[in-house]
Amino acid sequence: MTRGRRARPLWWVPSLAIMGVIWWLSAQPQTPGPSLEHPRDWIAHFLAYLSLAFCLGRATGRRGLALVIAAWFGALDEVHQSFVPPREAGVQDWLFDVAGAWLGVRLAVRRPGRAAPEPDAAVHPA
Repeated sequence: MTRGRRARPLWWVPSLAIMGVIWWLSAQPQTPGPSLEHPRDWIAHFLAYLSLAFCLGRATGRRGLALVIAAWFGALDEVHQSFVPPREAGVQDWLFDVAGAWLGVRLAVRRPGRAAPEPDAAVHPA
């Protein structure tokens, strides 16, 4: 018996779109919109990677694979961001990425429940 759900390939479309938006935002010297200082930027990281991992979880049907892809993408994006002046990369940002991704895959790929025990077919005397 396999764990999780079946893969749904169309979920790769929003997954890749979210990855593209994250990458584009990281390439900007200033993030569009209001300034996000701690802890608001951590909330943004958490929600972005929750969304990404949810889509990846649906695309792959596998919690572990979706989490690894999201975590690696988060790490790669932090490295990418470190080359964009005046942006900085941070381990704390990445930890919020991973925390959001963990929750996202948990919501996207539920483990199948245990089957209820079958009732006895025999009739017990009263």
